Amino acid sequence: MNPSCNLFIVGPTGAGKTSIGRRLAAHYGLPFVDLDQEIEQHCGVPVSTVFEIEGEAGFRQRESQLLDECSRCAGVLLATGGGAVLDPVNRRHLAERGYVVWLQATIEQQLERLARDTRRPLLAGEDRRGKLDAMRETRAPLYREIADLTVSGEHENVAAATERCIALIDTHWNRTQAA
Repeated sequence: MNPSCNLFIVGPTGAGKTSIGRRLAAHYGLPFVDLDQEIEQHCGVPVSTVFEIEGEAGFRQRESQLLDECSRCAGVLLATGGGAVLDPVNRRHLAERGYVVWLQATIEQQLERLARDTRRPLLAGEDRRGKLDAMRETRAPLYREIADLTVSGEHENVAAATERCIALIDTHWNRTQAA
């Protein structure tokens, strides 16, 4: 067990990090921070615009800076973007500063959940399945490396998924008090 006052949610795009994360934060009485929304607030534009202007490298630099800041907070639930784990420093911060929950999702679940989503720059264009497969191949070992708890993706609504997460987290998280 990773004793911590922080709860960090990682996983692929479409896994439910934001939807489930908000509910978990309310359940545990923690402020909710969505890393992509923080980036948008700091930049004043959508993530897609940051990608368009600065490219993925510029976005990842901003993401790392804000992940460092947000993960330093005590007593927070942080939902990361799917690619935040690509940077080894980010992985170290997540692993050292919080209890990390990996929300999994199958490619089919991702395709279904993201069918109407046009905001994700890395999924733009054709062959979403191929892009999601490539991301999974690169990122799954990185999620596994830092995860304190892995929650498999099921075909269920957000409320049921949240309840399942709470049952697992309550069994495994050694929650400490924020300093």
